[in-house]
Amino acid sequence: MKYQIICDSCGDFTPEMKADPHFRMVPLSLEIGEYRIMDDETFDQADFIKRMAASSIGAKTACPSPEAFQKAIEESDADEVYIVTLSDQLSGTYQAAKIGIDLYTESHEDSPKKIHLFNSKSASAGECKLCLDIRECKEAGLGFVEVVDIIEKKCNDIVTVFVLESLETLRKNGRLSAVKSFLASALNIKPVMGAVNGTIVKLDQQRGMQKALKRMVQLAVERAGGAEAVKDKRLVITHVNAPERAEQVKEDFLKEGSYKEIVVTNAAGVATIYANDQGIVAAL
Repeated sequence: MKYQIICDSCGDFTPEMKADPHFRMVPLSLEIGEYRIMDDETFDQADFIKRMAASSIGAKTACPSPEAFQKAIEESDADEVYIVTLSDQLSGTYQAAKIGIDLYTESHEDSPKKIHLFNSKSASAGECKLCLDIRECKEAGLGFVEVVDIIEKKCNDIVTVFVLESLETLRKNGRLSAVKSFLASALNIKPVMGAVNGTIVKLDQQRGMQKALKRMVQLAVERAGGAEAVKDKRLVITHVNAPERAEQVKEDFLKEGSYKEIVVTNAAGVATIYANDQGIVAAL
């Protein structure tokens, strides 16, 4: 194999990507109190959502070990390995991957394998987008250095936005006070969130989910440079158990402009925890 793209499980691969041997996933672990599972192909989203709703304890994630990334590199028969992780501002996964690469190179000093690690400065839909961008570059015949240069720029330029249906996970994890959570729920206020240099920030807020989603779309296109600029961009929309909502968001994006490609995917475990049931994440 000429190349392989390794991503942590927040990459929310589509079914087509899961079937493509050029992609490999390294799972985080998911926890609700004493209940612990791996965010791999056995993840049952419906069951996990029920468990989160029933628990008074907030769900959490734990990053993969460096050895998990080392193993993924060792088991790859590719000449070039590209690794994409969650923003280093959101998770220890990037650091774990960095150490995993060091472990591999120390034990395989004569290996000709070329390896590069990308800090996505994003999550979920953003990681998925970058993985697809890498594949596009390789299928176009670009060399290792060219791919690294192009994707590093895309990491710096990526626009990630999201809207949560529920703030319960944030409240249970102590990231939002009970009073603020209650008021937001009572007033039906939906914050429109985004990522700036890999750090989550609040961009706006709207009363009602539909208004929030439409504002999210507007902000995404504006932050990506406007309707003309997005013509050359891949749009990825991740939903948490909300395929119909995702299709509506897709239609809202199409009203704002045209895109090189639009990909809609269901969330794996990490995004299911943080975006929560019915949440939407989009990346350009």
